[in-house]
Amino acid sequence: MSEVTLDSLTKRYDEEVAVDGIDLTVRDGEVLGVIGPSGCGKTTTLRTIAGFETPTEGRVLFDDDDVTHVPPEDRNVGLVFQSYALFNNMSVLDNVAFGLKMQGVDKEERRDRANELLELVGIGEHAEKDPRQLSGGQQQRVGLARALAIEPRILLLDEPMTGLDAKLKKRLEEEIGSLLDELNVTTLYVTHDQEEAMVMCDRIAVLNDGRIEQIGTPAEIYERPANAFVADFVGTSNAVSATIEDGRMDLGFATYDIDDIPETAEGTAIVRPGDFRVGEGDIEGVVRDRYYLGDRVRARIELPNGDLVTVALDPSTENARTGDTVSLVLDPSGVHVLRSE
Repeated sequence: MSEVTLDSLTKRYDEEVAVDGIDLTVRDGEVLGVIGPSGCGKTTTLRTIAGFETPTEGRVLFDDDDVTHVPPEDRNVGLVFQSYALFNNMSVLDNVAFGLKMQGVDKEERRDRANELLELVGIGEHAEKDPRQLSGGQQQRVGLARALAIEPRILLLDEPMTGLDAKLKKRLEEEIGSLLDELNVTTLYVTHDQEEAMVMCDRIAVLNDGRIEQIGTPAEIYERPANAFVADFVGTSNAVSATIEDGRMDLGFATYDIDDIPETAEGTAIVRPGDFRVGEGDIEGVVRDRYYLGDRVRARIELPNGDLVTVALDPSTENARTGDTVSLVLDPSGVHVLRSE
């Protein structure tokens, strides 16, 4: 395996800056997720690592090897695409063995390796089928097995779950996530789906306008967002004006002791839905909307100062309906304050 380093990576297309001076390291054996809105530079970054794009400025290193100008076929990178990109004129087995054939591996060895990988990803019984006979999830596993067959230094996955139904996607997140952990292969995982990244990745880089806003573990990204963009993009958040003075946080509708920002400050408090609890609290609000989401319920509640906040409800115990007045308890330990510049 290898460590991947992007050193001041920049990619321009005429006047458009797709990637703007990114410094990033994917650690040896790590699964690093790259998320962000459409057009933020995710796929351009991945294509540059693969060698399909040449950076305008900066370098790409695999360990200590500068591969910035090394052609894709000489980088030993495994790729899994959104579209699967399988060869329909080949069997499933031959698809997986294709990269090994290009490397000059003899027929018996590459068939053994392909069969081994198909068993590993759970579709060994489909080895002799036409890829078009497989479901979307099975085709995705073929693409992953093919990428792994060449024993790549780096594995790159570009929106690999897009287009799959929700149930299949959930199952593959768990199965492929466990497989990547078991194989310990250095992986860059590009996705627009933040929940997918949080399930499958060791760390996450959040991109916006070609720049990295924050890199951290899923918990760090969610619980301690670096700025308002990250807080808004990752999960559901409530942004509430806050004043910190003498160890007290004033949110306008309630005041709390707070330890992590002792000095006087003005800023925005990021309050996640789970930080509120409906019950016998000192905050009163009116339920304006209620959303049933199966395993959870969310409500939009109007506070006394007119702010609307999203709150998590327990569907088994809380029966608040639109128009009801409810009391709220806020756990201040979960609140993260972004200080004004």
